[in-house]
Amino acid sequence: MIGQLPVDELSDSQFDEISTLVKNLCGINLHSGKRELVRARLTRRLRDLRMPSFELYLEHLRADEGEEIVALLDALSTNLTRFFREPVHFDILAERAARVAERGPRTPLRIWSAGCSSGEEPYSMAIRLLETPAVAVCDTRILATDLSTRVLATAREGVYPQTRLQEMDRSLISRYFTPTSVDGEQHYRVGDEVRDLIRFARLNLIDPWPMEGPFSVIMCRNVMIYFDKPTQQSLVRRFWQLLEPGGVLFIGHSESLTGVDHDFRYVQPTVYEKPASESGVRS
Repeated sequence: MIGQLPVDELSDSQFDEISTLVKNLCGINLHSGKRELVRARLTRRLRDLRMPSFELYLEHLRADEGEEIVALLDALSTNLTRFFREPVHFDILAERAARVAERGPRTPLRIWSAGCSSGEEPYSMAIRLLETPAVAVCDTRILATDLSTRVLATAREGVYPQTRLQEMDRSLISRYFTPTSVDGEQHYRVGDEVRDLIRFARLNLIDPWPMEGPFSVIMCRNVMIYFDKPTQQSLVRRFWQLLEPGGVLFIGHSESLTGVDHDFRYVQPTVYEKPASESGVRS
């Protein structure tokens, strides 16, 4: 069986080459404590390719023109999420949307889910906004990006097993999801009203960003924890530049901006605001 194909151990030099490659490609810092994770995840990839050694795999990577690089990053990306994770963030999102709506009809409300994983975060954003009168007033658009093509495919499909919705209010499920069956099991499909607010796209956060902003809200939660301090510093500066004055940056519960030079106003743990009096952007 393919799944039982033996694979040689991952040597120090092979781990170093893989971690250096990943760091250069997307900024993820695979320190020595991640070695077992790398070995386990790539062993599955080697078995899919029927390769018995990491050296053969590295030769394959060195000759690759892009497809296997994407598969490598998909395999090593950690994607753990759920609907309405950190509920207070969505309350603040709704408050921010209401403030934008005060500017008048069709005011642009632009939101970015940076590291959207399998879609639960941006769909939660859209549902919370649909529950807020502001969304009917604003020209609302949510950009949802991730490095992994694998999780983006799940996000675009927008179909989730019943277990993924267990913590959601039943009334929200009935309003914004349609029951469906997948392989005889109960699943739920996100409704078109929610989908219509979101555009999914693949984006490497350390590459140039094609969007110009400004955004009212940026959620980049449990992403920067995988980067070293210089990369975090660069990302925070770039987030600042894309946020409008009064805009809000959300980060993950295991993250902070301690040790990062920035001009954000601390609101509460994991929530930072670009001062409304800011007339320009930081260089």
